[in-house]
Amino acid sequence: MTTPTPTPTPAPTGRLVPNGDAHDLVLTRTLPGAPADAWAAVTEPERTARWFGRWEGVGAVGETVRLQLGFEEGSPWTDVTITECDEPRRLRVLTADEMGSWDLSVDLTAAEGREDRTELRFVMCRVAPDAVGEVGPGWEYYLDQLVASMTGAALPDFDDYFPAQRDYYAAQGDRV
Repeated sequence: MTTPTPTPTPAPTGRLVPNGDAHDLVLTRTLPGAPADAWAAVTEPERTARWFGRWEGVGAVGETVRLQLGFEEGSPWTDVTITECDEPRRLRVLTADEMGSWDLSVDLTAAEGREDRTELRFVMCRVAPDAVGEVGPGWEYYLDQLVASMTGAALPDFDDYFPAQRDYYAAQGDRV
């Protein structure tokens, strides 16, 4: 009988960065393909459904779309207001639901010297340092799901991220 090999905990990569009187959670990933393809993966409903959730509505600055979180228990819906959109480089949104509101942005740039790679910079603005241990692992998971959805790899398991990465993020919150 063979014992299954445990999946190693993915290494956390995010950092809590001072921003005026607050702190932002910043995570980065290198994505396959040009920025236009990465933009599609981040903004097109059928592509976001593969790694985050499907959305419906008018995707334009000032509009609020409804996003169904496809990988959360109960697949809840949340309102997402688009506050900035500079295709294919920058998207910034505000989310609002019973859990509160979050200010999120994604910046995409061509990887230096590589037309077939895109650098993604994800920012969750004004994160409470005492909450980063709870939210950091979730964003690691979702961004790894994005990479997997673009490469055809198997989607990761949330249990490999949380609670395993909580202490890494909580320690960052403790330092501020």
